[in-house]
Amino acid sequence: MSRLTLPWQELTFQTMRAQGAGGQHVNKTETAVWLRFDYRSSPTLSDHLKEGLDRLRDSRVHDGFILIRAETHRSQEMNRQEAIDRLHALLAKAAERPKVRHATRPTRASQRRRVDAKKRKGAIKATRRNPAGD
Repeated sequence: MSRLTLPWQELTFQTMRAQGAGGQHVNKTETAVWLRFDYRSSPTLSDHLKEGLDRLRDSRVHDGFILIRAETHRSQEMNRQEAIDRLHALLAKAAERPKVRHATRPTRASQRRRVDAKKRKGAIKATRRNPAGD
């Protein structure tokens, strides 16, 4: 997929304090970033891409929205860039077309092997039976 450019107006960023260790810095700065993207109402995305996002089994995609949280960096700008990179990776994953499966028939040799294995297994079980027929 070619690098898709999304207008900034379609992306919503929200900042908050990051979780975890970090001392005083983490307690007073809002470096974590939530990226929210409403892909169903986006005029930029093609219908093929929207269907791919709907079909995608990803916890960040639900109800027509993509929600990405980035908080690994100490800088808000770096977290914002990481969220955008993750969004592009998600869109690239959604753009992949599922592989079409063509129905094939099993070969005659594989059918014969399957039947022979069943006969061998049946013969083994037959030897376990009670010979008197009780």
